Amino acid sequence: MKQSKPKKLMHYDRASDVFYIGIQEGGEEEYVEVAPGVNVELSEKGRVIGIEILNASKVFQPISAQASLQKED
Repeated sequence: MKQSKPKKLMHYDRASDVFYIGIQEGGEEEYVEVAPGVNVELSEKGRVIGIEILNASKVFQPISAQASLQKED
């Protein structure tokens, strides 16, 4: 029995600065922008299959800075 490799559930594309979180497998039929730069990908049945965060380094910068401060304490 041949086993397939599991797909990555999370992926960061440094070149395009996009962070992707996979929820389940499936082809993207459409997406909905739920906040500026945050897209939810939907299957043809309307199920959430992924979340895409554009300009991820800017989005996560405050979190990263806060974590660095907490490590210093």
